[in-house]
Amino acid sequence: MQQAEQFITTCYEELGKSSEELTARLTEIAAEIEQYGFYEHTFEEIDHGAKMAWRNSNKCIGRLFWNSLKVFDKRGLQTVDEVRDALEAHVRYATNGGKIRSTITVFHPVHNKENAVRIWNHQLIRYAGYETEDGVLGDPASIAFTKKCTELGWVGEGTHYDILPWVIQIGDESPVWFEVPNDIVLEIPLRHPHYDWFSDLHLKWYAVPILSDMKLEIGGIEYVGAPFNGWYMETEIGARNLADECRYNMLPKVASFMGLDIKRNQSLWKDRALLELNAAVIHSYKEDGVNIVDHHTAAQQFHSFEMKEHHHGRKVTGDWVWLNPPLSPATTHMFHKEYDNTIHSPNYYYQDQPY
Repeated sequence: MQQAEQFITTCYEELGKSSEELTARLTEIAAEIEQYGFYEHTFEEIDHGAKMAWRNSNKCIGRLFWNSLKVFDKRGLQTVDEVRDALEAHVRYATNGGKIRSTITVFHPVHNKENAVRIWNHQLIRYAGYETEDGVLGDPASIAFTKKCTELGWVGEGTHYDILPWVIQIGDESPVWFEVPNDIVLEIPLRHPHYDWFSDLHLKWYAVPILSDMKLEIGGIEYVGAPFNGWYMETEIGARNLADECRYNMLPKVASFMGLDIKRNQSLWKDRALLELNAAVIHSYKEDGVNIVDHHTAAQQFHSFEMKEHHHGRKVTGDWVWLNPPLSPATTHMFHKEYDNTIHSPNYYYQDQPY
């Protein structure tokens, strides 16, 4: 009840509702909690609550656009087939031919365990990872989940870019996997604005990062299935997914194609290869008409977010380590500031992997 009162009070104040409406709603919620042990959000509450959760996300640099989030209320779905259809609809709507729209789909909360929807995937679109005698094929970050999908009966094609199936669980029922339709997945082949040889690396990435394993908490109610997306900042792909040694580890190959000396750190080959890999990501997405933001623009947008929050009398919280981009962080204003990393509700939280 305390969590509900805190959320509803803030939510209704921001929505411009009267004190009479607030009092009536809190009385209604108290009665529901007394009778059932939980309460049901109205669509207006879940719509604004999901947006508030994005605004409170300390690790996110893209919070300027928190109020533009499109919320799909799918709490009434009860079967895995219905959930699968909703996920397809989410991907189609969010992708929007490359004009990506920030979107969240909210499924049944955890207070009724018979219907609580859980999606096992880390992201709705994600590449598989296979351990082979010659090393890892695909994405090393996906090895454990790929093994679980295989145990459930899924068989991948065995390439570096196999789209993992969706694994959906409702309540305590056994999880069910579904192939992701090819026609809803937008992928971008990577090429460089100046290096023709870059295309020979046969790199690509998908358009929309849709996180699907985090819990959305609003006013004490937990939605363990609530996939959401914004759009990519180029460093997420070019400085992490494709560059990290524990991921696709492409820096040595890019540097070799560039003719750099990869045996000496003093040649700064990693820095130069990293820059060109990110340049290729930005160039490819822009040329294909797919939304992406560079880290300098994202930093400027975050500064605008800070100014707007200050104007509304809200203190900006943030995780300094996550806010600073992995490429040239000292060129952004966040690098030179301290941030309060206090976690406020509503928010998105990590969950233990169900597998």
